[in-house]
Amino acid sequence: MTDFIRTLIKRVFPKSLINSAKQFMTMERMDIFEKNSLTLLQETYKELAGNVGQKIAFSNHEFKVYSKHGGDGLILYIFSKIGVTNYSFVEMGVEQGKECNTANLSLNFGWRGMIIDANEEWMKIARSFYQEKLGKNASNVKAIACFITAENINKLLLDNGLHGEIDLLSIDIDGNDYWVWKAIDVVQPRVVVAEYNAAFGLEPRTMKYNPNFNYQKTYREDPLYFGASLSALAKLAKEKGYILAGCDLHGHDAFFIRKDVAEGKFNELSPSEAFYPNPHNLKTIGSIEKQFEQIKHLDFEYI
Repeated sequence: MTDFIRTLIKRVFPKSLINSAKQFMTMERMDIFEKNSLTLLQETYKELAGNVGQKIAFSNHEFKVYSKHGGDGLILYIFSKIGVTNYSFVEMGVEQGKECNTANLSLNFGWRGMIIDANEEWMKIARSFYQEKLGKNASNVKAIACFITAENINKLLLDNGLHGEIDLLSIDIDGNDYWVWKAIDVVQPRVVVAEYNAAFGLEPRTMKYNPNFNYQKTYREDPLYFGASLSALAKLAKEKGYILAGCDLHGHDAFFIRKDVAEGKFNELSPSEAFYPNPHNLKTIGSIEKQFEQIKHLDFEYI
């Protein structure tokens, strides 16, 4: 964050509020506070920015409450434009459920849905977390421990009463993300958030389908081998009737909107227009080319 922005925040927000935030927040949480404050400023004074493009508009709306990166702000931004139908969601790959794309929706906006992770201990923690936060409404969030595959995902959804149109599907399972989304046909999400692997570059490639793939067991040896490229996901999205609307600044999540819902509200971006590299990998490993060099010998499928 620039000195200019920090100075502007100090002038806009009461000094007592900033001092309290510094006293009770960790440095990480303070950084989140500052970034969210910047988003508020940008939204308040957006008319001064002129007619910015969709990619810039996306970045201006990023903020974090419970999401891993700026997804909370982006999800609210999207639904503020397309509206909400039944306030329903499914999210796969949530770890303990405390830092994911749907926690803000259920905890602060009354949404209902299901979160899924393969780790039973994490799901026990998630159930306790939502019980503490939601109390008598804890049943709004169903936490299911299940190792997801392309073969079991539709049955899992149906067994838990999920079918037809839902508002949001979020997929971040560090593995067969492409293949699981491709297999889903019992729900028709209006918005899909899917993790893409920026290290795969812009070629339409995905890891080959392996129903037994477990990133927790392989990441030490091949930490960059998981998931699919943005281009591969965008191709799949188009086949399923979605457009690519944008990505978060961390090169982590891509946001797809069903074409009939997006019409007149969001334009379709190409993968090259929407793409962001992963800043951590750029800093620690180097260019996208250097990143892919580490995994090019592994099994890929080109879409």
